[in-house]
Amino acid sequence: QVQLVESGGGLVQAGGSLRVSCAASGLTFGTYGMGWFRQVRGKEREFVAAISWSGRTTNYANSAKGRFTISRDNAKNTLSLQMNSLKPEDTAVYYCAAARGPGGYYTDPADMNYWGKGTLVTVSS
Repeated sequence: QVQLVESGGGLVQAGGSLRVSCAASGLTFGTYGMGWFRQVRGKEREFVAAISWSGRTTNYANSAKGRFTISRDNAKNTLSLQMNSLKPEDTAVYYCAAARGPGGYYTDPADMNYWGKGTLVTVSS
């Protein structure tokens, strides 16, 4: 049974930093492209950052470029997202997701095979 469990969400002031993590089990982690997505209530889930199975290739939404860094540790089956210079508009539930396939990384939620339950990040102004 595949499990993706996010942690590290919380309340932070604008301009601050937060690191969210995802612990994966039940899958061969090092063969999956991984990604972070976020969702605000009433809106569609949106792409934040993605990383290839090897970790050599990453991709970011324009809103995340220069502020967020995605990384993975295939030996520990973990995925992380370091978020700096946070803004109130970054407030959302952040989801970890895994995708299997020939591509390096995936940015479309429809391409993801497994999802975590999410962790709430709240940025106060």
